[in-house]
Amino acid sequence: MKKDKEWYAFFSHTGEEIYNICKSTGLLPDKIITNQSPGNKSISKRLLKLNVEIVYLSSNPTVQDYERIMFRCDDCICTLHGWMRIIPPMICESYKIYNLHPGLITVYPELKGKDPQSRVCHETHDWIGCVIHRVTQGVDEGPVLTTAKVRNHYNGEEMITSRLKEMALSMWVDIIQMEVL
Repeated sequence: MKKDKEWYAFFSHTGEEIYNICKSTGLLPDKIITNQSPGNKSISKRLLKLNVEIVYLSSNPTVQDYERIMFRCDDCICTLHGWMRIIPPMICESYKIYNLHPGLITVYPELKGKDPQSRVCHETHDWIGCVIHRVTQGVDEGPVLTTAKVRNHYNGEEMITSRLKEMALSMWVDIIQMEVL
């Protein structure tokens, strides 16, 4: 399938979500960016088998690092898959960057930040869900593009996390197809 825009996918954990998006859409990112070290055993072996350039960054990338990666990326989209880094304001303003947050921050703003799926387990929430938002300089503060939610009838963090991953994949597939095709 021919893409109309370049797609850059960033991750800090395993990158498995990126692999699943590729499998579901039939599309590959133009670049995959991670702050994991080359050869790190936590990186998905399936992701490494994709025929995509992987760029390794330091744990604290600078504006110059981002600009070097996105050189000539005038009309690209960037997606964050557990990137776990604050992106400098200048980069947020210059590029179309999306983040999926596995917490229903449109209903429960207290779920902004790290590990909302753990927090929703220990607190009483009638709903669980995900949002995809534009990335701005504030953590999980950008305008929300899409939301998915379901009643919270799940028992335990593992079940909640599994359901949120299913929701996230469906949401990413829709956004990637809408934005890059």
